[in-house]
Amino acid sequence: MREIMNGVSKQRGVLNEGSVHELDYFTIGSSIGGNQDWFTDPIMRLGGCAAETACDSSIWFSKYFGKDLYPYDIDDIRKKDYKAFGASMKPYLRPRFRGIDRLSIYTDGFGAFLRRHGEEGISMEEYPGSAPADEAFQKVREQIDAGLPVPMLMLKHKDRRFEDYVWHWFILAGYDEVTRAVKTVTYSEAEWVDFPALWDTGYEEKGGLILFHLSDGNVSCAV
Repeated sequence: MREIMNGVSKQRGVLNEGSVHELDYFTIGSSIGGNQDWFTDPIMRLGGCAAETACDSSIWFSKYFGKDLYPYDIDDIRKKDYKAFGASMKPYLRPRFRGIDRLSIYTDGFGAFLRRHGEEGISMEEYPGSAPADEAFQKVREQIDAGLPVPMLMLKHKDRRFEDYVWHWFILAGYDEVTRAVKTVTYSEAEWVDFPALWDTGYEEKGGLILFHLSDGNVSCAV
């Protein structure tokens, strides 16, 4: 169902206004999504960014696609529950010496979490950071248009504007088809950044994107 109010259309958690398309991201108090700084385990506070994006994605699938991945009240997401949820994600995406520095570690770990919870309708595709920026931006568009969050891994970057994203997992939650900016969500905040500049790290060692695909007949599927 599509709702239209004040020129903004909304469909399955996606807000569309002109050239801007973004997920209607959930909040926890004043926080946009979760925050790894909340985790009680000091190692998770230091290196739990991958687990945080998996927690946020699980909540998103539970809230908008009816999945049974979040064991607490999906209509009243609380910080204490998110902290406990993060602890339950640790065995699957535990911090390590170099962090979750490969897409395959993420898909293996989060995939194991999904299987453990009986979820067979969600699959993941590893989209490498070596792909052309134009093609990567198109993938982001397809995911957001399908109502899906996009976990992204950034390793090193030569542009100091992106120093907060170095060796970090975060969520892409929107795009502007005119300016080619994307909306990032991490550490309780959202920011619009230039995607081609973000994608072009200037280093050979790169991260990339996690693309979700939903195969259930009763949900929208990413293309």
